[in-house]
Amino acid sequence: MALFFRRRKPHTSPEEPWKDHASVSRETGPRRAAVGDHDPDVDEYGDELAPPAHVIKQLPRPTEPRIIVVANQKGGVGKTTTTVNLATALALGGLNVLVVDNDPQGNASTALGIEHSPGTKGTYEVLMDGVGIIEHAQPSPHSPNLHVLPAAIDLSSAELELVNERGREHRMRDAINQYIEESGVDYVFFDCPPSLGLLTLNALVASTEILVPIQTEYYALEGLTQLLRTIDRVKGNLNDDLVLSTILLTMYDGRTNLSREVADEVRKHFSAQTLPVEIPRSVKIAEAPSFGETVMTYQARSVGAVAYQEAAEEIARRGAQEES
Repeated sequence: MALFFRRRKPHTSPEEPWKDHASVSRETGPRRAAVGDHDPDVDEYGDELAPPAHVIKQLPRPTEPRIIVVANQKGGVGKTTTTVNLATALALGGLNVLVVDNDPQGNASTALGIEHSPGTKGTYEVLMDGVGIIEHAQPSPHSPNLHVLPAAIDLSSAELELVNERGREHRMRDAINQYIEESGVDYVFFDCPPSLGLLTLNALVASTEILVPIQTEYYALEGLTQLLRTIDRVKGNLNDDLVLSTILLTMYDGRTNLSREVADEVRKHFSAQTLPVEIPRSVKIAEAPSFGETVMTYQARSVGAVAYQEAAEEIARRGAQEES
């Protein structure tokens, strides 16, 4: 195994089933310990919980690394939430995963328990100084298989600084190609800001797949139409390998006609790309980052965690099928 992943702890042996996600969570006080005490199937917000026997599955490994940019030009659709939870689910399933935090806000770094205070070296240094990803990627406390290239606020200046640089659109692609050779990574995820600047463009050029989270509300298809135009422009000029591989419906509320109608409309137009599972609205999903965690480690039995695990399993299964 190459240098980067030599730091991994050994996987649980086949004789010992994977433990519940909560076993890798950090303690956050009495309030979390009390979750579900009164009703084993419902938490304190009324969210349903999965059965106690819910465990992590060993996921199939792709024969080639998959490089996925999580993108949507519309804000507030769950891009960062989707990135960190899918990455964590895949890592807990035994796959080697890198998350590149490409957003100066650093929300992905926060959710994955990674230090990203001003001056922290990460994505900025890779883009501006040509430093290798392997030098600044940090292991997440949530899984020994999960590493993160953090984003500090310094990254906000990269948009302007890159404008006059030669080969500015290809800097991240070159860094990712080098990292793949050095690390033995299975999945790379890019978390991007909700804009089509040079940061997002670098991620689009570096990736081979786009995963689009779509909020099941009125403007969902309009935002997707704009993104498809962007993909066509990138494919025609900078990256012919880029494809829209996955659509994930987020913030789904099956009690409303609107959510059901939007989901039906998306599946009608993008049946092959849309995952069969929807990510429900869940307090636990929104609450987890305040503890520096994803919902996968914060409350593994919540409906949100179960949905993200099912989505990760489907993504891994499709990837293994495509490569086989």
